[in-house]
Formats: sequence, C-alpha cells, structure tokens
Amino acid sequence: MTHSPLQVPLIERAKLFGNPTRAQGRISPDGRWLSWLAPRDGVMNLWLAPAGDPADARPMTAETARPIGQYLWAPDSRSLLYVQDKGGDENFLLYRVDIESGAETCLTPFENTRVLIVGTSVTQRGRILVGLNNRDPQWHDVHTLDLATGELTELMRGDGFAGFLADDALTLRVAVRPNAEGGMDFHRIEAGAVADAPFAATTLEDALTTQPVGFTTNGRTLYWLDSRGRNTAALIAETDGQRRVIAEDARADIGDTLTHPLTGEVEAYSVDYLTKEWIGLDLPIGATLKRLRELLEGDIEITSRTDDDRRWTVAVDPVTGPPAVYLYDRQADRLDLFYVSRPELEHAPLVPMHALELRARDGLTLTAYLSLPHGSATAREAVPDQPLPMVLLVHGGPWARDHHGYNPYHQWLANRGYAVLSVNFRGSTGFGKGFISAGDLEWGARMHDDLVDAVEWAVAGGIADRERIAIMGGSYGGYATLVGLTFTPELFACGVDIVGPSNLETLLQTIPPYWKPVVQQFHRRMGNPETPEGLQLLKDRSPLHKADRIVRPLLIGQGANDPRVKQAESDQIASAMKAGNIPLTYVLFPDEGHGVARPENNIAFNAITEEFLSANLGGRCEPAGETLAASTAQFLARA
Repeated sequence: MTHSPLQVPLIERAKLFGNPTRAQGRISPDGRWLSWLAPRDGVMNLWLAPAGDPADARPMTAETARPIGQYLWAPDSRSLLYVQDKGGDENFLLYRVDIESGAETCLTPFENTRVLIVGTSVTQRGRILVGLNNRDPQWHDVHTLDLATGELTELMRGDGFAGFLADDALTLRVAVRPNAEGGMDFHRIEAGAVADAPFAATTLEDALTTQPVGFTTNGRTLYWLDSRGRNTAALIAETDGQRRVIAEDARADIGDTLTHPLTGEVEAYSVDYLTKEWIGLDLPIGATLKRLRELLEGDIEITSRTDDDRRWTVAVDPVTGPPAVYLYDRQADRLDLFYVSRPELEHAPLVPMHALELRARDGLTLTAYLSLPHGSATAREAVPDQPLPMVLLVHGGPWARDHHGYNPYHQWLANRGYAVLSVNFRGSTGFGKGFISAGDLEWGARMHDDLVDAVEWAVAGGIADRERIAIMGGSYGGYATLVGLTFTPELFACGVDIVGPSNLETLLQTIPPYWKPVVQQFHRRMGNPETPEGLQLLKDRSPLHKADRIVRPLLIGQGANDPRVKQAESDQIASAMKAGNIPLTYVLFPDEGHGVARPENNIAFNAITEEFLSANLGGRCEPAGETLAASTAQFLARA
C-alpha cells in the first residue's frame, strides 16, 4: 500500500540548491594533490590537499561574491587554472593559482574579453593555447600562454574562423570556418598558414553532429565525431588519410570519450540514449570500468586520471541519493570515498527518475524522464495512484538535451507533490542529425507540438491532472513557457519563464558578437531576419506579439547582465502584459546573467516559484522565511 506524498517530510530548498559540501573533485596529473570546489565563507572556492592526506586541506582562492564554476589542473601540476566573469556577463578571464606559494594571477587581464582554452599538452606542460577576443569581440585570436611567466604570444588571428584545433605539440593543425551552407569547412594549417581549400566540410545538416575532437599525442591520428553518410554521429579515427569507424550506435550519437592521459588514444566511449552507457575499447580499461560498475551503484564518470593511470577520481550518480566522488587505485583495486556532494540528502526521501519513450503526433519517438512524488506509485511503476498536478520542465538550448540522473529540480518538485516530466523534443541534440533537423524552423510550431503531445500522453496515462499542469524552463525552456501561455493559452494552469526570449527578432539582433561564426545556423534553424519571409516567420513565432492571449499566471526570472537573452526580452513581454492588465510576477537579479549562479539568488527565486506553483497547482510549499532578504531579488511586477 502506498502512502500520501503529503506524509513525506519536506526537503529544504537550501539542501537542494545551496552550496554542495564539495564539487568537481580531481587528482593532479602527477598524483600528488587532490583538488575540489567547496564553500569558503559561503562562496564556492578552490581547495587543495595532499593526495596522501585529504584532511590536510587549505583554500586556494578567496572569491567573496560569485562562485567559481569551473577549473582545471595545469598540465605540469604546478598550478590550478580557473575562469571567472563579472556578475554573469560571460566575459570569462583566466586565473592561475600557484600550488606552492598560493599566489594568484590573472593571466588574461583585459576588459570585455572572453577566454577560450584552445589546447593543452602532455609534452609541452608549461604552456597552453588560449583564444582571446580582446582585439575584436567577434573573433578569438589564438595565443600561446606561458603559465609560469604569463607571457602571451599571438599565433594566429581568428578573423573569419569559428575555431582551431591543435596537436599535443601545441601546433595549430586545423582551422574551422563557417560556410554559406550553414555548416563548417575544415582547413589544414601547415607551417602556420591556413590552406585555401578545405579538406573536409559539413552542410547545415551535419553541423551540430560532426567535428574533429582531438589528436593522439604523436599527432598521427585525428579523432572525429562524424555523422556524414549516417544519421547518428560515429567515432572515427583518421590516420594517414585513412578513416576507420571505431564506434557507432543507431539510437544515439557517440558521446564522451575516455583517452589515455599520455598517448591520447581513445580507450572507451559512451552512448546516451535513455541512460548513459560506457563501452571499453581497451581491454584493461574495459575491465576497470566493469569492476567499478560492480563496486558502485549508479551511473559512473571518470573525472580525472594520473599520468601513470594508476589513480582515478570516479563520480557516481545513484539518482535516488546525492552524487559522490571516489578515489580508485587501479593497481591495488582499492576504492575510497573522497566525498559525498550533499551528505544532508543521504537519508532524504529522494525519488527515482523513469526513462521513457513517447510518440509525437507525426510518429517521431521522443525520449523523456518522469519523476513522481514519493509514495504516489509503486517503485517499479511510473503511474501514480491518481492523476497529479504536473510540471512540464523544458530544457534550454534548444540544441541540448535532458539526461537521466540526479536532478535537483525533479527532486524538489516531486517532493512538493508534483509529477515532473522532461521531454527531449525535436531539435534536441544527441539523437542524430535527423532529430535535430526535424526542429529546423519549428520554434513555436512542431517543437511545441512535441511538448503538447507529452502533456496529452501524461493526461491519457493517468499521470497528470489536466487542470493542474504548469510549464517551466530556462533559456529556450523560458521561450517554450511563453509559447505555451500564448500559443496554447488554455493548456497550462501557469508558467515559469527563466531568461526566456519573447521576441525572436530582437533576440537575433542582440546575440553576443562572438557568436557571429554560427549566426548562419541560427538563421537557417530559426528564421532568417534578412529575408522578408524569414522575418515574418520570426514575428509569427514570437510570444511577444501574442501577449494579449495570455490568460494564465506567469512568473518571469531574469538576470540583468545576461549577454545571450538580454533583459529587454523580459521587459518587452512584461510591458505588453501590463498594458493589457494581465497579472504578472517579474523578478530581476542585478548581479546575474543567463541563469542564476549565486545560491542565495537561486534559493530565493525557487522560493518565489514554489509559492507561485502552490497557489496555482496546489502543491506543498516551504515558507520563504528570510531567503528573499538574503538575495538581490527585485520585483519589477508582482501579481
């Protein structure tokens, strides 16, 4: 007999969305050090400890406002490198922290500049290659960076190129140039000069599923993920002009690869259809992956390896528990817990995530993920005892995808009494080029139909109560929310739009300058504003022009510094709704960008969202308390 989800304890928002205890745990290439991100005075910073004594930890950085989001080890193991922007503006600069002295240096001390890591090396460990757009914001010029001195030396101007690929000698070997077909041309670089004629090319169809991914250390073999001549991207090795298919899967693109830390040879690859599976190519690596699957319960990821390949850090995702990271000694077959990311959730009533296949109205198969409140259904069934209020959670991109695994939003909403459904609508990546192309010019049309079909599936299956369904998402998911409330105004009881564009015309006018190399893809997949019919399509698919159709409550969250979806996108539809006296709640964060990075702000917006959903769907709600006061949230409208 199941019990009511109302009897299950509330999981505090702070436990789901506050700082984790630790994150991104790694071991240095030389095996001497362990590193991770953890709070220091409430802000995520870099920490370090000897590999032999993890308890002897010390903070290496002192960020006081914005959390450090990503970092890497310098190849020589002498420093940690991280990137940081200002208030979410995505102008990321590169910083170095010396292991011995603790001294911190900004390696790219420029204004309005976004750094890219172009190449690292195991044979040239004191240098890396970086791309900088400080000369021209549209293009990234490649520089070699001496990590010890900080000296930058320009190697090649980026004018007209979407990117570059270097070998392990840090020699630029491939230049990528956008072409008139909406795809990319790949040019060899020899003696520092780019060849006039490309040696390979893609059209729009293969643009998101075909790219070179790296050289072996000896520079002889170039690996590709390549969908040319097939639907899903295969892993291909190109050696001395000969191409060999290493792996392919008819259901999904080949995803991540595991390469030897010194030779660069691919030893394993992953396929992620409904769930992610790792397949070993190298017998010892395959045996190690099999052993880890025996020792650990959940999906595993290898997050770092020492140069001698003896010690690994292994992340495990049990879905119904907080992710953890382990240290594995391959030689001794010894597995030690490094940390649990959120130990406060170890005994929380977390729920499974069901991986499903749905059918769109035109027969296209859609993968989807469903979470149900604790106790609302038996463990093996994905159908509750009675229809539930539901949140349709739409991913961003749209050229991205939802995955199976621990998801704090699924867990939070299920804990509040909602069924939670995420669907990989057409245009999502990972399922082959045909699935992506099925979304071309279908913003607000068949891409939305897929979401509607998922709702109808949930209603027909007894999962969702038709009168109590919300749509919620960020970026493209925010756009989908606005489409849901304007194009199908009676379908959803309410919507939560986070940094979603309301006007596709102005969205394309204000994209960041460094997106220019892929603007042709936007025009061909969304609508070309430079043609009369394309401009009309963008207008027709823009929720702003149908704002008067909104009849259900809307909550908007926006970062003032968002470089992708400018604040004007939210301002425009808010003004239209105010002009029509349509109730709206609009929350602005002056210190955030494309999404909410600071946990104080994330918790605050989720508190607002929780009250909003409770008022409109009837789910449970944790009192907001002092969370709003602790954030920078500003109400520009409050229904």
